[in-house]
Amino acid sequence: MKALLTGRQETGSPTSRRVYIRTYGCQMNVYDSERMAELLAPLGYARTEVPEAADLIVLNTCHIREKAAEKVYSDLGRLVPLQTSARRAGRRVRFVVAGCVAQAEGAEIRRRRPEVDIVVGPQTYHRLPELLARADRANAKATICTDFPAERKFDELPSRSHPGPAAFLSVQEGCDRFCTFCVVPYTRGAEYSRPVADVVREAESLVRQGARELCLLGQNVNAYHGPDPNGREISLAGLLRELARIDGVWRLRYTTSHPANMTEELIRAHGDLEALMPYLHLPVQSGSDRVLRAMNRAHTAESFRATVRALRGARPDLALSSDFIVGFPGETESDFEATLQLVEDTGFAAAYSFRYSRRPGTPAAVLTHQVPEPEKARRLSILQARLAEQQHSFNRGFLNATVPVLFERRGRRPGQLAGRSPWMHAVHADGDEALLGTLQPVRVTRAGPHGLAGELANHSEVAAG
Repeated sequence: MKALLTGRQETGSPTSRRVYIRTYGCQMNVYDSERMAELLAPLGYARTEVPEAADLIVLNTCHIREKAAEKVYSDLGRLVPLQTSARRAGRRVRFVVAGCVAQAEGAEIRRRRPEVDIVVGPQTYHRLPELLARADRANAKATICTDFPAERKFDELPSRSHPGPAAFLSVQEGCDRFCTFCVVPYTRGAEYSRPVADVVREAESLVRQGARELCLLGQNVNAYHGPDPNGREISLAGLLRELARIDGVWRLRYTTSHPANMTEELIRAHGDLEALMPYLHLPVQSGSDRVLRAMNRAHTAESFRATVRALRGARPDLALSSDFIVGFPGETESDFEATLQLVEDTGFAAAYSFRYSRRPGTPAAVLTHQVPEPEKARRLSILQARLAEQQHSFNRGFLNATVPVLFERRGRRPGQLAGRSPWMHAVHADGDEALLGTLQPVRVTRAGPHGLAGELANHSEVAAG
């Protein structure tokens, strides 16, 4: 979720141009990169994993993690020389910086790296064909496009193509929460929920093309409140019920959620909807109420625990993952111990944890009592060790169990398939490629810290989920 991802394999018919897309960050950026590739396909661009072969290089950036902008400038420094080598071969290579760093840095990107042709924010990448056409004109100046027209973006994006067995589906963008450490409200804008009919229409199209699992995306996805055809606002729970009615939808997931938006209706949906998988990413960030107030999180440690109890009451086999920040300004040893206690009380199947790092323009960046970096590192090491122990223990609990696996892609070696369990495990098993896109029972023979491996079993043996 947080790691750097690179371009996918080339697809479609042979074309004269290639685009290399490097994706940083979260699932929303993965989705946006897929959509950019779909926008560029009618212009004759096929995706390549080799930047040296590309005529267009797109860096789809993320501003959540430490030194995100510097990472982009560093990557540009390594990639820009490709323009010179391409020119010698009689080709022209264009550079696009997209995403949240583009939104935050704007003209600064052009000042530091004048080789960049287009700087486009996450709400305006639907204009890429137009911007590229403008860049192709003789003596055209570089374009910076960082507006926030979320509604227009979704109206103008093309139909989806080649989604695969598991597909992302963006239903909500932006955030109105303004956590003091976070740049999302400034880079993605205010909350916007897509109309129900638009989401259902896209979901039906994805299913017709073979998607069987849909993961609904949003910066604050459980704040979804899209209008239905009668103008009534529908919650995320209502949207999930609509999507579960689509013939061919086997699995539903959603991410990322805010604890303060976890309503009773949504909690009930976890018990009512068979298609809604028993896995939920619910970022808590800290177990200290004092730190949570300073973060402007709008929930307490106890309200988080109460939400978890309610969720597990509705779905006893629910697996939880979360996000944690250690070393937030003013965090004391007692505050950190409260986080460790929350981890102990809750039990997580997976988690992402980070040292606090300043984000220019956010309220927390100017707070006093910054925690020294060595102390942040010490606390993070302790926390990650405990979280890793919980994750491995959760995985080991599936040894010798038989679980349903949706096979999504080929594995790393010949004859191996890779997919996901209902609880979001990465699962590998040997099998014929004809099983891709199907749901198969796998008996777990190995449980590692980051996933499961097994062998195909009889359908009569499959566990619940």
